[in-house]
Amino acid sequence: LMRRAMALVGLVCLAGCVASDAAVQDTSRSVAKGVVNRILADRLPGVNTAPYTDCIIDNATTEEIISVAAAAGTGVTAMTVDTVLAVARRPATLNCLAATQPGLVGVPL
Repeated sequence: LMRRAMALVGLVCLAGCVASDAAVQDTSRSVAKGVVNRILADRLPGVNTAPYTDCIIDNATTEEIISVAAAAGTGVTAMTVDTVLAVARRPATLNCLAATQPGLVGVPL
């Protein structure tokens, strides 16, 4: 666990220095997706959260993605949940859900 946390810290630092590196961005997005999925699964038990997760990640800023990804190593905090929910409630995120999963738009987070 400590190695994973240290690797994640290194990733976050690297992402801050090399934000244009596609590999770092892809890795950060992938790690952040795992965190978002866990948060949403807790809030929406029994619901396929993948469409929510994709729309949230696609509408998050780079800083938000890195912040959420860091929670994979340090643990999910109230701030992590607040970040995910703030992105989830943005009009662009809701439009993404409406376009891809119209039945999920009314499901409260």
